[in-house]
Amino acid sequence: MARSPWTCILWDVDGTIVDASDGILRRLATCLDHFGLPAPTRAELVHWIGPPMFESFQKNVGMSPEQSADALTFYRALGRAEGYTSGARLYPGIGQLIADADAAGIPQATASSKPESQVVALMEHFGLAPHLRALAGATDDERTLASKSDIIGEALRRLRALGCDTSRPVLIGDRHHDVEGGSDQGVPVIFVRWGFSWPHESEGAQAAVDSVSDLRAMLLLPDEA
Repeated sequence: MARSPWTCILWDVDGTIVDASDGILRRLATCLDHFGLPAPTRAELVHWIGPPMFESFQKNVGMSPEQSADALTFYRALGRAEGYTSGARLYPGIGQLIADADAAGIPQATASSKPESQVVALMEHFGLAPHLRALAGATDDERTLASKSDIIGEALRRLRALGCDTSRPVLIGDRHHDVEGGSDQGVPVIFVRWGFSWPHESEGAQAAVDSVSDLRAMLLLPDEA
């Protein structure tokens, strides 16, 4: 059985475990058209995927908080109508890595800025929920529980409540929000480069990897002979 230098693993979802960009782009195009705004291009998704959508409507298209709340409600209704898993896919090899970490006895949880209801739907859809002790995400309004730091803290709290050792946690993520949130909570971050990010966003991470095999080597060590 493999072992790990970490006592628990926290996972970001969008851009780390799941590529949901097709569905996000489609829903954003419909939503912004409804509000009389131009749709983002695929290249511009880097500005949308990662931070809370409530914030992104304000930062990316200049909506007021009130307009952003309305847009978020409309956007979420689109997601419920078509299904949160529509167009989503796992990054190759990541599901097996999560399963293998579970088999090695390493407690795992999500720590995602996506609404928790969507995190649960995605993890159940891809058969990963049984390998994760806790599924932590943002509240649906993306205000009550929204910051990456707070979500990381909530994921750790839930693991501790289950009796898990959280003395040496690690967060796997793909955006600067993950690095900053991890720093706030004293959690080192392994930055994955296959998500939606600019090259500089890995600054401050403990390490950055380009492939799932490289990530595996940092999470699972072979048993000593």
